[in-house]
Amino acid sequence: MSCENSFWKWADRIAPVDPQSQISLGEGGTPLVRSRRIGPAMGFDNLYFKLETANPSGSFKDRFAVVAVSDLLARGVKHCLATSSGNTGAALATYCAAAGIQCTIAILETTPMGKLSQMLAHGAKLIRVKGFGLDPVITEETFKMLVDIGQAQGSPPQISAFHYSPVGMSGTQTISYELAEQFAALGSQPDHIFIPAGGGGFVLGAAIGFEQLAESGQQMPCIEVVQPEGNDTIASPLRNGLDRAQAVDCTSQISGLQVASVIDGDEVVTKCRASGGTGHTITDEQVWEVQKKLAREEGIFCEPAGAVATAGALQAMAAGEIDPNKNITCLITGSGFKDPVAIDRMNHNLEVPTLDTEEMAALLQQTN
Repeated sequence: MSCENSFWKWADRIAPVDPQSQISLGEGGTPLVRSRRIGPAMGFDNLYFKLETANPSGSFKDRFAVVAVSDLLARGVKHCLATSSGNTGAALATYCAAAGIQCTIAILETTPMGKLSQMLAHGAKLIRVKGFGLDPVITEETFKMLVDIGQAQGSPPQISAFHYSPVGMSGTQTISYELAEQFAALGSQPDHIFIPAGGGGFVLGAAIGFEQLAESGQQMPCIEVVQPEGNDTIASPLRNGLDRAQAVDCTSQISGLQVASVIDGDEVVTKCRASGGTGHTITDEQVWEVQKKLAREEGIFCEPAGAVATAGALQAMAAGEIDPNKNITCLITGSGFKDPVAIDRMNHNLEVPTLDTEEMAALLQQTN
């Protein structure tokens, strides 16, 4: 089940962009699928997955990039300066290629090669920054430096956070409009939305989108924040009743969620608490296990960060924190093709034998 029409049908609800500059590669309108095995096995028949892996560059970041790059195009900007842990860079490189805009990206040391290859394939210039994303001081210094350089060049850097790039990030609000539309087609409404968080921008975008819908009388779902324990900037402060997020020294190995500084975290805490949602922390090992579970029990091929929301939801379900009759949606944020090393970890104990035809026949007869 997918939303019809283009991403830009929501143009009047996000930051204004000149219609003549609105590019598109078919982003948005991603499938919402009901769990066939994982949810029912736990007594939850209304567990859903929103497959953001179906976006053109393979992640939800296309919702940000399509608006950010369209805005650059409208303003006549010829060069995009950006930062990324992986998916933002891949998305910006993709849309910059489509728009004919040069793209330079400061990236984390730990960015997976799958994402680097994608950026390079689209012609982006990449610079690794030591400590970026892992050390909160270096992370903030990197952001400040890029903001200063971008302003001097007349092109503020594209960073996937409302704090830095509110125009582009308004595109993430469309996830809420789509979910509301898709559940309406089922004659229902979403109750809990589980979203992974690094800096928190996607969570904030979803919350803003649902707030807009609530103003017109639609139900506000509980926005649930999920983070790895090793990058717990938002989840625990939210769960523990604190008013602000916290900077950390990131120790998580989950690429894409290694954001040690607060960025949009304070606003996320406020809006998610107001929605009735809370924070959930999980281990990296839980993430890797759920990544495998999604692939082998649901047919969903995602990178580790893409499994984080589901890991948090399963933990909350097992702990009795969620009513089994509620509609629960987990955002699957990025494709498994983006992180080949993580897929190798999943398959490390598996072999693919090379056999002649007789050996193959004997093996198949044994397995049948």
